Amino acid sequence: MRRQLIALTIAAQLASAGWAQTAREEIRNNIHLTASNTLAYPGPKQKLTPAPKGKKPFYISHYGRHGSRYLTNRRDYYYPYEAMMRADTIGKLTPLGREVMERVKRILDEAEGRTGELTPLGAQQLRQIAARMYQRFPEVFKGDAYIDARSTTVLRCVLSMENALQQLLILNPKLRINHDASKADMGYMNMQDRHLVAIRNTPSVQTAFDKFKNRVPPTDRLVRTLFNDTLYIKRHVNAERLTYSLFKLASNVQSTELRRQLTLYDIFTDDELYNQWETDNAYWYIWFGPSPLNGSTQPYSQRQLLRTIIEEADSCLKLHSPGASLRFGHETIVMPLTCLLELNDYGQQIDDLAKVAKHGWRNYRIFPMGCNLQIVFYRSGPADDDILLKVLLNEDEMSLPLKTNQWPYYSWSDFRQYYLNKLDAYEEAPQ
Repeated sequence: MRRQLIALTIAAQLASAGWAQTAREEIRNNIHLTASNTLAYPGPKQKLTPAPKGKKPFYISHYGRHGSRYLTNRRDYYYPYEAMMRADTIGKLTPLGREVMERVKRILDEAEGRTGELTPLGAQQLRQIAARMYQRFPEVFKGDAYIDARSTTVLRCVLSMENALQQLLILNPKLRINHDASKADMGYMNMQDRHLVAIRNTPSVQTAFDKFKNRVPPTDRLVRTLFNDTLYIKRHVNAERLTYSLFKLASNVQSTELRRQLTLYDIFTDDELYNQWETDNAYWYIWFGPSPLNGSTQPYSQRQLLRTIIEEADSCLKLHSPGASLRFGHETIVMPLTCLLELNDYGQQIDDLAKVAKHGWRNYRIFPMGCNLQIVFYRSGPADDDILLKVLLNEDEMSLPLKTNQWPYYSWSDFRQYYLNKLDAYEEAPQ
């Protein structure tokens, strides 16, 4: 009976979060989800489950992505603008084409000199996440609590860290904070495994992905609404590339100060947007998820980070007031770490790429701009050895592949043993 109640509770939580919907239904209700990793941080969807009687939060171990940013490649902005501008000089754009070109120019101008940088919205997201962390778990940040913060050396990550720390200091000026961004930490903060990178995209993987990508034949429908000469399109326009470039711009507008002034989503059909997202979803599943197509091993790229999280927790849990360990990096870390932890269903191995989204593996739930993992530890006091924890992904409670009779809370000792055994069983290839 207790197990049934637990299952019903989890099902209710997931349904209340909208997770019972299909991906197409979710995207129909919020077109911005098609942006995948350029989705602006949506914030938590759940109310937190009260802690077991007598238990209080006392330590948080965290890894989070930087907030919203501009696109990282200058060509992402200039390619579509130049393609349309060349056509306009000889009268080959439709009225809609000229209008879209002007919108693209505004997007380009705002991002000029700032590719890859944190946007004002990105800074705001990190402040808000930090404020909610403080408000949800005030015991962790009381008095002169110690906060150890680390960032990768990428500027947008450093600025994300600083915005979060500034917000915490506003809420409690007594906090003792150490913050750093050093190459010395990059081995676990942004690990790059050459062997796993090499097997991501073997010929057999590429064949499977191409087959899935081509489930919907490429079309020049969009460019035919922008250009007025079919012969010009055939000779001078790469319809597939231009369509995807405009889609990337459309997706990133939500992260910028132009988000209330213009959109590019209106030039796409609903099916075009969904099909583009589903292709991107399969791509991320192969490259960073537990896809059987390349051995289901990509999540192990974050084995050093998970081991570091466990080892640092071993040390911090011995302290009277351990505070928090905050780490700031990238979605290419959060996604495989989420899969390595097997949160909810994100560790599932799905052979058929056409079934990835249907089985609930949806990238926008894992790694929007500002995505974060928080492991929150609970005990009744310093002498309490029965330490519990729960894991939040984007501030919502997750299920772990562990037994518990008080979901979403799990035994730290069970967590520690399960994941150390998993890491120890993995056979590392020579680097």
